[in-house]
Amino acid sequence: MKEKHRFWGGFAKLLTLNIVLTITAVLLILPFTWMILSSLKLIDEIGADSWLPEVCQWHNYRDVFTMKGISFGRWYWNTIFVSCWITFLQVFTSSLAAFSFSRLQWKGRDQVFFLYLATMMLPGLVMMVPNYQNMVLLGLVDSYTGLILPAAFSAFGTFMMRQFMMNIPKSLDEAAEIDGATKWQLFWDVVLPLARPALVTLTIFTFIGNYNNLFWPLVLMKTPDKYTLPIGMLSFQASQGQQTHLLMAAVTMSVIPMIVIFVLLQKQLVKGIMLGGVKG
Repeated sequence: MKEKHRFWGGFAKLLTLNIVLTITAVLLILPFTWMILSSLKLIDEIGADSWLPEVCQWHNYRDVFTMKGISFGRWYWNTIFVSCWITFLQVFTSSLAAFSFSRLQWKGRDQVFFLYLATMMLPGLVMMVPNYQNMVLLGLVDSYTGLILPAAFSAFGTFMMRQFMMNIPKSLDEAAEIDGATKWQLFWDVVLPLARPALVTLTIFTFIGNYNNLFWPLVLMKTPDKYTLPIGMLSFQASQGQQTHLLMAAVTMSVIPMIVIFVLLQKQLVKGIMLGGVKG
């Protein structure tokens, strides 16, 4: 009797949990569904009661690329280009710094690391003014280099990679050094392959964060052809007024890279988060 009661009690909890998760998933996907359906409507259908378009207007996606005064294709390329470079540089520099802070012994290492972490206490908006002044001094205003260079280093990325590398057994270092491996070989051939889940996690976070970045490109970029998508969407809405259906088509296309990256790397992402939270 007790086993039967325990079974039905567990079943009820599992059923309740699945119902709550299903409702939550539906609520989260509703805005995305409305966005896609709106991108397939005529402008007159946007305010209608029905979510479904009478006839799917697939040409809305083509029209986004051919609109006068809108360089959507150029903005798309700019965003991918800048985000990829920032992701590559940030992951590389964070991995190198994390290797030094976790695997190498040098005087003042821990003090420098804590000082490095202290920069995380400063909001990004506070650092925007000195970063902009530096870009002015270097002549990098309104340039891709100006967008990429300040974001090429990350205290958060270094912290995350260091915590992961700390869990890799130090005996591997000793074995590699006995075989004559240099510090670079130890980093590149031993530690980095084992830190792959953390690398993938940092790559996803970095790419998505910079892909959606608005404030720094908005401050730095002056030429419309050099805009990234977040800025371009602002000018799109301002210049086209109530062309909501075309705006939704542009937004739908803009989120495709993030969805593709997450779908392809979701297993590594979950593994990296789980292993990063386990010490030992």
